[in-house]
Amino acid sequence: MMIGYLPFPDIGTEIFALELGGFRLALRWYALAYIVGLFVGWRICARTISRADFWAKAGPPFLKRQLEDLFTWIVAGVIIGGRLGFVLFYQPEYYLQNPLEILMVWQGGMSFHGGFLGVVLSTLIFCHRQGVAVLPTADLLAIATPPGLFLGRVANFTNNELWGRPTDLPWGVAFPGEVAQACPGVVGVCARHPSQLYEAILEGLILGALLLFLAWLRGWLRTPGRLTGVFLLGYGSSRVFVEFFRQPDMQFVTPDNPIGYALLWGNWGITMGQSLSIPMILIGVVLILWPVLGQRKAGLANQP
Repeated sequence: MMIGYLPFPDIGTEIFALELGGFRLALRWYALAYIVGLFVGWRICARTISRADFWAKAGPPFLKRQLEDLFTWIVAGVIIGGRLGFVLFYQPEYYLQNPLEILMVWQGGMSFHGGFLGVVLSTLIFCHRQGVAVLPTADLLAIATPPGLFLGRVANFTNNELWGRPTDLPWGVAFPGEVAQACPGVVGVCARHPSQLYEAILEGLILGALLLFLAWLRGWLRTPGRLTGVFLLGYGSSRVFVEFFRQPDMQFVTPDNPIGYALLWGNWGITMGQSLSIPMILIGVVLILWPVLGQRKAGLANQP
């Protein structure tokens, strides 16, 4: 029996909808989160590029007028990569049987890790076409990404999706719906961890504040790659942690695997989100330490 819980603020998935000639056009909270997140990220990039003192002597990696071209590639990478990542990582068998539904992005189903890979690829294409350095560009995008992550996770919450595991903590939320309320062993209302908000706080607010502090106040943009490393380490660690409270992906749940591990070794395992985040953590650590190790190696080489 759940002693106390918070009611779900059911504000719906749509802000408004219009009927035009038999077609229904709706603005959803999730779409608004993407739009506002991209706009805020663009403003952060524009401000950062305009401040020459944030960068090394060579200055920012590209001109402000090139920013719009970059964000065109970014939008394409987020949408295509996010959708294909969800299809390949989480429900490949279903979409193999229903390939036309891959295009139906309005039905939901986006993967951060897929979107991240899409952004990496689109950024590499942009840098190649424009003759731009990759690591400073990646650092710029790293500090611009957390606002979008924050808004996206809040939209997951309002959309009543990606909720957490059952809990008796006082901030547990009673998400509506038969699936959300189907909690084995729970009598009455089932409250769950608001894991979407955990991620919004960790990946959006805390990581975003740290990256801006390091970039604007500590001069980390002068050493290319370090801020990208902080982002990868911060996001990966946050995701691995929150996965312990997040409802497992149902396609991985079996009677022998009730936690929903994607990779299982005896009684131990990791979820799909954790398996995709661990490489991010490792790469992040390398990018953070690489300049330090390079300076130490150069210092030893200069010793008599």
